[in-house]
Amino acid sequence: MDGGRQTRAADGDTVAAVVAQWRGIHPGLDTGPMEVIGRINRCAALLQQAEDAPLRRAGLTRAEFDLLGALRRTGHELTPGELARETFSSGAAVTKRLRQLQERGLIERRADTRDRRVAHVGLTEAGRALVDRILPDQLAFERGVLAGIAGDRHDELAARLAELLGQLEGRLGG
Repeated sequence: MDGGRQTRAADGDTVAAVVAQWRGIHPGLDTGPMEVIGRINRCAALLQQAEDAPLRRAGLTRAEFDLLGALRRTGHELTPGELARETFSSGAAVTKRLRQLQERGLIERRADTRDRRVAHVGLTEAGRALVDRILPDQLAFERGVLAGIAGDRHDELAARLAELLGQLEGRLGG
């Protein structure tokens, strides 16, 4: 990656170009980990840049949709702390997003009857309807993103990523 400009190796992707450069400087260095981690990071960056068209049309960010989705798929109210764990987000980020979603009428907060400091968050009817309306379109969008990967290769990739994620969550925390 040259001064912020992405280059591609003649036979590969931008990570292949980076690996080729490192091999030129350190020919004996094992770049295998970089080839995997670099590609995962690059894929993640490109997917984030894609901005999830169905969500954008609905005026939602991926992070907001993740919160609404967590409430919908669990089927019950959650505390902000539980939502942070469900969506792998910080408490501060969840608090900010919940405030925005509440202002839009998509969620409601209810104080705990025993401890007024604890809030319970649930979907409103509008929030539930929005998730149910967007989810099929979002899945179709994601299916399109992965369209170049054949069915059996898709299953293999999903299994390998699940294996990696399980190892990382076990070692690095989750």
